[in-house]
Amino acid sequence: MSRPRIVIVGAGFAGYRTARTLSRLTRRQADITLLNPTDYFLYLPLLPQVAAGVLEPRRVTVSLSGTLPHVRLVLGEAHGIDLDGHTVRYTGPEGEEGTLPFDRLVLAAGSVNKLLPIPGVAEHAHGFRGLPEALYLRDHVTRQVELAAAARDRAECAARCTFVVVGAGYTGTEVAAHGQMYTDAQVRKHPMRTGMRPRWMLLDVAPRVLPEMDERLSRTAERVLRQRGVDVRMGTSVREATHDGVVLTDGTTVDTRTLVWCVGVRPDPLVESLELPMERGRLLVDTHLQVPGRPELFACGDVAAVPDLDRPGEYTPMTAQHAWRHGKVCAENVAASLGLGGERRPYRHRDLGFVVDLGGAKAAANPFGVPLSGPAAGAVTRGYHLAAMPGNRVRVAADWLLDAVLPRQAVQLGLVRSWAVPLESASPELARVPAGVAPRQQEDTTAGPGRRETQARPAAPDPDPARNRPGGEPAKDQPGGEPAKSRPGGEPAGNRSGGEPAKARPGGEPAKNQPGGEPAKNQAGDGPATSRPEPARPEPTRPEPGPPPKPGPKGARGKPGAGGGRAKPGPSGVRAEPGTSGARAKPGPSGARARPRPAAGASVPSRSARGPADPGPEPPADQPPPGPGVAPGPVRRTDGPFEGDS
Repeated sequence: MSRPRIVIVGAGFAGYRTARTLSRLTRRQADITLLNPTDYFLYLPLLPQVAAGVLEPRRVTVSLSGTLPHVRLVLGEAHGIDLDGHTVRYTGPEGEEGTLPFDRLVLAAGSVNKLLPIPGVAEHAHGFRGLPEALYLRDHVTRQVELAAAARDRAECAARCTFVVVGAGYTGTEVAAHGQMYTDAQVRKHPMRTGMRPRWMLLDVAPRVLPEMDERLSRTAERVLRQRGVDVRMGTSVREATHDGVVLTDGTTVDTRTLVWCVGVRPDPLVESLELPMERGRLLVDTHLQVPGRPELFACGDVAAVPDLDRPGEYTPMTAQHAWRHGKVCAENVAASLGLGGERRPYRHRDLGFVVDLGGAKAAANPFGVPLSGPAAGAVTRGYHLAAMPGNRVRVAADWLLDAVLPRQAVQLGLVRSWAVPLESASPELARVPAGVAPRQQEDTTAGPGRRETQARPAAPDPDPARNRPGGEPAKDQPGGEPAKSRPGGEPAGNRSGGEPAKARPGGEPAKNQPGGEPAKNQAGDGPATSRPEPARPEPTRPEPGPPPKPGPKGARGKPGAGGGRAKPGPSGVRAEPGTSGARAKPGPSGARARPRPAAGASVPSRSARGPADPGPEPPADQPPPGPGVAPGPVRRTDGPFEGDS
């Protein structure tokens, strides 16, 4: 009898806890598969400390494969679920498609940034839900302070020193508190010429900071923020965002280059495709975290609307504490439904209080309902985080100790660009490459000698495409004879070796059966090249039967071309190169060889159209691969300059 198959979608607080508990309960009696876009679990509450330089990025990440024994990790994003067919369709990190069959499915996909219909926000704001967003914000804030310090214009300095955070919840409050400390430390070491100080603004339409917490904690947090110089504006939000600033709902215009969007989150859009009962974007489940009418489907975390037994008629909020507890109860109920151990029980929670880290020794906390502030709250907050983290506790504690005794390193690494962390991204934990932006050229050194995998950035358009376009008209005053015909690719010479002419499009593929074997794919103007061997030094092509060349002056020899052309007599030492398709060689200086004209119909990338390391045409099929003594890449002449060369 085959073992039951359990698929868990998402490795946030709920998904990670479900996988870890199931691994312990099932004892290898079930196949557990965890589908997640990244190979780590992210401890979100400490993400503001990453943006402020307190913790290194890897401190808040926990390896999934290293901490989840007997769980198979599949990297990818789920994009479709067939409940009747018991399959999950996903897309891998390199675009490959896959399908995972299941007997039990646990949806724990988490949440994404919540967007509001405010002009300019999606284009100019950045969220704070993933590690790439935290790394980008750290670099961006550091860069703005450095540019402000070098600016001579007071207005520009003020705009770069102003940082606007929208949303006074957990995340927004901690980002503003840590950000003010971080920028103040930078300015103390490098004062600005204008004598200005960084200014952080915290906006929210709510009447107070941290509206979901106890009022005493809200007052504590607001007091700490104002003491540090944060401009807290309640009942105010953003009406419009531009590249140079924001317009607030009270009519005020604020010049800024930084807009951090921490308004809130919404459930992952994946659950909307199931066409099942929903509650404000969340999938309705019973108290056992099971979807009614679907015994094979469970949901937990931010995507599940779980009834709150302590408050009838309400649902548990979307917090990390509830998601972590959902995971344990969901794993026990899944194991019980398969008869693998555990006992089916409803979800019931006990409020243990909340903690908010405000940076340094300041925090706001109410453990077990006891309100705390100051260093006592800071100690409780950090103790809670160390106890709740599933790994890296020693490293996190060491970073906290070093931050207390050493200054922070305020440098920008440039690892994440602005366009890689769009606000509307459905996966904030992944850095995205926008459409139309090709990655820089990358070489795969593992492909073996003489082979590489190239992805070249598209060349900039040339002002004279007819001059440098592959297959077009050659540059003036350059050896190569008469220009090609009017159609792209030129007119093929009759009876020449090379078979069919190239397709009539600029930069097209050369015709098949030409010397050099199979045509190189994705040459200049056609996209990135695929993995192919480096061309070696080409051998002269074999002459086709045709009329013999005319004799020339002493010392000049005519080599047969690919189309049976004849070499024009020239001065001593000038030879016509093979493969010129009947073109005439222009006389050059003594000792220099005439530069060959491209064969008609062949696609020869020009200097401006090729990438930085274009490998050129393929070598002939009967030619051995380049060895240690043959330099890879296109052959370059060393016997003298050519006319028309730059």
